[in-house]
Amino acid sequence: MKPLSYWLDTAPAFGCAETGSLPARCETAVVGGGFTGLSAALAMAREGIDVVVLEAGRVAGAASGRNGGHCNNGLVRQVATVAGAFGLDRARTFYQTFDQAVETVERVTLREGIDCDFRRSGKIQLAAKPSHFDSLIRTHGLLASGIDLQTSLVGPGDLSGEIGSTRFHGGLVYHQSAMLHPGRLGSGLARAAHRHGARIWENTEVTRWRRLGKGGHELETAMGTLEAGNVLVATGAGTGPAFPHLHRRILAVGSFIIATEPLAQHVVDAIMPTRRTAVTTRHIGNYFRMAPDNRLIFGGRARFARSDPGSDMKSGRILARSLKQIFPILGDVRVDYCWGGMLDMTMDRLPRAGVIEGCHHAMGYSGHGVQMAVHMGEVMAKVMAGDVEANPWRDLAWPALPGHATRAALLPLAGAWFRLRDFVS
Repeated sequence: MKPLSYWLDTAPAFGCAETGSLPARCETAVVGGGFTGLSAALAMAREGIDVVVLEAGRVAGAASGRNGGHCNNGLVRQVATVAGAFGLDRARTFYQTFDQAVETVERVTLREGIDCDFRRSGKIQLAAKPSHFDSLIRTHGLLASGIDLQTSLVGPGDLSGEIGSTRFHGGLVYHQSAMLHPGRLGSGLARAAHRHGARIWENTEVTRWRRLGKGGHELETAMGTLEAGNVLVATGAGTGPAFPHLHRRILAVGSFIIATEPLAQHVVDAIMPTRRTAVTTRHIGNYFRMAPDNRLIFGGRARFARSDPGSDMKSGRILARSLKQIFPILGDVRVDYCWGGMLDMTMDRLPRAGVIEGCHHAMGYSGHGVQMAVHMGEVMAKVMAGDVEANPWRDLAWPALPGHATRAALLPLAGAWFRLRDFVS
């Protein structure tokens, strides 16, 4: 197994990063060159704003280039749970924001000519237990009441038309969902932002931030110090101590993925006949899809651990076993790629965006960041131009999490808790 992201390995290089020292000043600085930061920079540059992007590594090289390539609508948590916490009208608004996010990705890629294999494939949520299908029936009924009319149930007897596995007990299809090549989307967004005038520095980590008395911001990096009138922090799980007010609010959790060798066409037709994105209903479940070259991209929270080369390979071996349990036909398939990435989680699994201590921010996508990050980049460009009400998450409370420094050590305990919930549910 190659210990690197299939998406990053098969994406064209950006190739237009700035070199040399930073300018002394810019109108707006975007910290983070993933989907949120690049989308925001693109939207700002199209409006003639002087915008500088500061990326600690390569553009879209962290979570934006290390996910499963799903571009799905639907909330992370069950819509009934969100309605119970926020009311049905608010839950409907949150849900429809994810619909809008998929539309934003489609619109931006078409407008900018970004070849990222975007396709409205639909998503199927697969019931891992009979009781889980009962829950999907209830969810479908709530969605059909006016939240999402483009969903459909697949009963246990009809599931073979969707997936070549006997391990599931029905499914719920979300027809507005899509898939794409995230590596190509990232490099395409970066080139589009650059083409419209954004200046992008790679390998330029912000090591210190401070507010200036006159209302601006000062950002220190190894490439020099930059003064900016406005700052958007778009670093997700990579938010570090340079921004302590945000660092204390994000929980970083690893998610891990493998990619098989290219499969024969008859095998693809047997295991994924509809070519949808797929997710299972377990708390520690799996998500998978076919790549354009017939590789099966198969991921999950195999271990509750941070992503690093050793952890990724351990998780990859667990995923390979799960893959062959779901699809026995793949018993001798070769796994070519194995990688991990860090999800930026919030306690209620809803995004957060707004202003804290003078810094604008958008993050906390909790595993649904491909579509929401691109969407929120555009939204935050509007917010920073004065349209505060464009932000659907603007009034959600976001308290700092207690014991931030010790939370990583507690991840195995969290994993044991979710495994117990999967066992008893």
